[in-house]
Amino acid sequence: MDQLKPSPANSRPLTPISFIERAATVYADCPSIVYGSATFTWSETYLRCLKIASTLSSLGVSRGDVVSVVAPNIPAMYELHFAIPMAGAVLNTVNIRLNAHTISVILSHADSKLVFVDYHSESVVLEAISLFPPNSPRPRLVLIAEGAESRALKLGFVSDYDAVVSNGDPNFDWVRPESEWDPLTLNYTSGTTSTPKGVIHSHRGTFLVAIDSLMAWSVPKEAVYLWTLPMFHANGWSYTWGVAAMGGTNVCLRKFDAAAIYAAIHNYHVTHMCGAPVVLSMLTNGNSKPLEKPVEILTAGAPPPAAVLLRTESLGFVVSHGYGLTETGGIVICCTWKKKWNMLPAAERARLKARQGVRTPAMAGIDVIDEETGMSVKRDGKTLGEVVLSGGCVMLGYLKDADATAKALKRGWFFTGDVGVMHPDGYLEIKDRSKDVIISGGENLSSVEVESVLYGHPAVNEAAVVARPDEFWGETPCAFLSFKEGVKQKPTEKEVIEYCRERMPRYMVPRTVVFMAELPKTSTGKIQKFVLKEAAKAMGSSNISKL
Repeated sequence: MDQLKPSPANSRPLTPISFIERAATVYADCPSIVYGSATFTWSETYLRCLKIASTLSSLGVSRGDVVSVVAPNIPAMYELHFAIPMAGAVLNTVNIRLNAHTISVILSHADSKLVFVDYHSESVVLEAISLFPPNSPRPRLVLIAEGAESRALKLGFVSDYDAVVSNGDPNFDWVRPESEWDPLTLNYTSGTTSTPKGVIHSHRGTFLVAIDSLMAWSVPKEAVYLWTLPMFHANGWSYTWGVAAMGGTNVCLRKFDAAAIYAAIHNYHVTHMCGAPVVLSMLTNGNSKPLEKPVEILTAGAPPPAAVLLRTESLGFVVSHGYGLTETGGIVICCTWKKKWNMLPAAERARLKARQGVRTPAMAGIDVIDEETGMSVKRDGKTLGEVVLSGGCVMLGYLKDADATAKALKRGWFFTGDVGVMHPDGYLEIKDRSKDVIISGGENLSSVEVESVLYGHPAVNEAAVVARPDEFWGETPCAFLSFKEGVKQKPTEKEVIEYCRERMPRYMVPRTVVFMAELPKTSTGKIQKFVLKEAAKAMGSSNISKL
């Protein structure tokens, strides 16, 4: 057997772009995309992607070039997840909620050659381009007018999206990767505390995480998937490609709120959707009517409070909980459910489901380690350590940032920066970001644990806990809260503190409670703790020597 080696027959590069080619054969006449009153089939979507890739090639886009997209969850955004790599280029989806300065930094750093721009974002992108350094190469722009009168040529755009599609060759021989390690996507981190970093994923890694995410969530063939998760956020956690692999239907929404989500679920018979915990709060805030049929919902992005999970499931949603980062391209840890847990009380089931869980099938390993010793922490559900990951889903590295890459990828692990514990049953639970741990009187205090208790209060809609300086304790917990709509009797600061005292150790109880109409959030919907930290710091010392 020593003479046996890889051959072209068994080592063709893996790529998720192959999913749409297969879907066009197996699910040719099945709906691929639904958008309002418009419906496309998989054969139509595949041909449109080929034509777009053909036009990109004619515009001078070649292998390895970065092509960016600034658009919401519309059909064009979905098509470009396939069409851009089919031209041999690297896909870069840009968060539509970013300001002109940040978009300018991203496009310049990425050396983007071409940018597809939704008409709602044309002004901010044009401003972003104007901020490029003098004599710096500027990308060409294509306007996604979406049926409106195209102003592309008047604005200096080289074309509009409809023309890109109509002028392409449906027989285009799409560009396969030379190696499965070739870059496929370039995604930028949120950049809430520093300049965003460009995360590079390969065809191989993206193929693996797409298949892995489908397995971990047990997504069936021809599922109806509602796009409430932004496709610009880690490529919709890889379900952009995954839905094609299963021949499912993509239900696209330009924008949404709770009413739009419930209407789409009813009108299109939605079976699956994803979203951060803030989406769960949106769905449960003020709604009491249960669903006609269960809908699977996968939540990730931040540890979901058990109370929010309980309320969501009471409405008929079947909640799954996963964990991943931009650097993993999708879900790599999932709270895989055990049948015996169904016999437990609802509150206990929600507590278990709030844990991040175990590695997904394609991940090689996960662990919680002591950063100083490099050894695994005790599996006692209490000892804190840094969460580390290894496997084919992990990024290639950060673009033009060797130091950050070396810091994150070391000793055979990807160091996530998240702090967690490992329970005796082998299930992992995130407790905080390393920079968010509160050290009070020498005790490491998990802000997530305090937030989980606060979310159990019937009046609380959002909760975030950060450190406030204290002359005696060093730091004390400071809670920022917003209330649910329609709450008539809002609790006082004293009442919230008393509520916490009854439910947690005394050293964890917030010494300060601040009420806000809405907590500040990042462009991807995560609460901006760094803003709240500055607010707490500006308050000065809490000067509390004891409870």
